[in-house]
Amino acid sequence: MCGRYCLVLRPAQVRAYLEEYNMPVYEAPPDDGDHAPRQSYNFAPGYHGMVYRADVPDYGARPRQHEHHEGKIEREPMVDTRGSEAQEEVRYKLQSMKWGLIPFWTKRNPDYGSMLKTINCRDDSLIENRGMWNTMKQNKRCIVVAQGFYEWLKKGKEKVPHYIKRKDGKLMCMAGLWDCVQYEGSEDKNYTYAVITTDSNKQLKFLHDRMPVIFNNGSEEILTWLDPNRHTWTKELQGLLKPFNGELEIYPVSKEVGKVGNNSPTFIVPITSSENKSNIANFFAKGAAKADSKTGTSPKGVKLDAVKKEEMKEDMPTTQIKQEPGDDRKTIYHSGIEDSVPLPIPEQNYGNESQQGVKRESNDVLEDGLPKRVARSSSTPTKSPSQKPTRKTRSAKSNNTASPSKSTKGSGSQKITNFFSK
Repeated sequence: MCGRYCLVLRPAQVRAYLEEYNMPVYEAPPDDGDHAPRQSYNFAPGYHGMVYRADVPDYGARPRQHEHHEGKIEREPMVDTRGSEAQEEVRYKLQSMKWGLIPFWTKRNPDYGSMLKTINCRDDSLIENRGMWNTMKQNKRCIVVAQGFYEWLKKGKEKVPHYIKRKDGKLMCMAGLWDCVQYEGSEDKNYTYAVITTDSNKQLKFLHDRMPVIFNNGSEEILTWLDPNRHTWTKELQGLLKPFNGELEIYPVSKEVGKVGNNSPTFIVPITSSENKSNIANFFAKGAAKADSKTGTSPKGVKLDAVKKEEMKEDMPTTQIKQEPGDDRKTIYHSGIEDSVPLPIPEQNYGNESQQGVKRESNDVLEDGLPKRVARSSSTPTKSPSQKPTRKTRSAKSNNTASPSKSTKGSGSQKITNFFSK
C-alpha cells in the first residue's frame, strides 16, 4: 500500500479546500492543458498527481553544498529572490508530479518496472541516515493529495478490491517525498514523488498490514513535516510517521478497478449500495417491487413470467466504464512490492512469447491476473508408438526426482539504488 488511489478534483478545487483548512497555496497548476495533473477514479503509478509542498529550490530545503578539490565542503546560503517579506514566512504550492520517485542522480529514464519499486517508501526505511531516501527525507518532504485509496483483500485465489476513505469525507493528506531529476542530454526537469507507508491501524488490519501515513488537514503535524527549516532528520520527524488515528470507511467495490486505464464513478460506490447500478441484488429488488405492485403478492411469492423477464432485460443496469486514452496496458499482480494491487506489466515484457523457464513471465498471466498453468516438460525420452508400454516399477528408496539445485542470487535481491545508477 498504496498502489492505487482516487483523485477527481481539479487543482482549483483542491486549492480552495486546502485554504479553507489554513493550508495556504501560493501557486497551483492549471486545471487544463499539458501541465495539468490527472483526475481519475483509478489513479495508477505513472500518472501525474497533485503534491503540496514548501516552495523551495529543486535541490530541496537546505543550503547548497560545494565540494572543493581539497575535499572541503562549503555551504552556500539559500538565496530568496521573492522579496524581504518572504524571508519571514514560508510559501507553499501545489505542484503536478509523476507518481514513482526517481532520484536526482539518475542518468537515464528508468523502465517502468524499476519505477514501480519507488511508488512507496516504508517508514522504517527512514530510521537510519543512509539509503536512497536519505536526501529526500531531510529536505524534500511533501503531502500527496487524495480522496481515498484502494486495497485488495485476498480470499483464496480471489482478490476483492476495497475503497478506503475518511469517514468525515475530508481529503486525505498523505505523507510523501519528492525529487527533481534531469537526465543526461536533456534540459527538462522531471518531478516525481512517493507515498510513505506505515503499519495499518486497527480498522485496516483485516485488509492489509500497511497503510499510507495520513495527517489531519491543517494540523501542526503538516506544518512540522513541511517546515523547510528542518533540513536534518530527527526523531520528531520520524515520530510523525504513525498509523491514522481517525475513523475510516472501508467497503468492497467493483472489480473493474483492477484494470489500469479503466475509469468510472462507480469505482468508489459500495458494491452493495442501492446507488450502485451494477449491483444485481438492487435489480432483483426493483423487479420484485414491480411485481408486488401489479399482483398484490409478497416479493417472496413472485414468479417471473415471460413479460416480467422482458421487463428485466429492458431495465438491466449497465455500468459505463471509460477507458483512458493511450492507457491500454495489461495488469499483473507484481511481486517485490508491499501491495497486492494489480499494476501494469512493464513494457519490455509486452509480446515476448519466446521466454521459457521455471520463472513465470508476464505472458504466463491471464487478463484477470491469474497465472496460467504451465505444462512441465518430462526429462525422460518419449517412447515410439511401436513399443509396447511396460509397467514401470517404483523404487522404495527414491521418488525419481532430481535433487534441487542451489539457487543463485538473482536480480530480486539487488539493492534498490542499482536500478537508478545505470
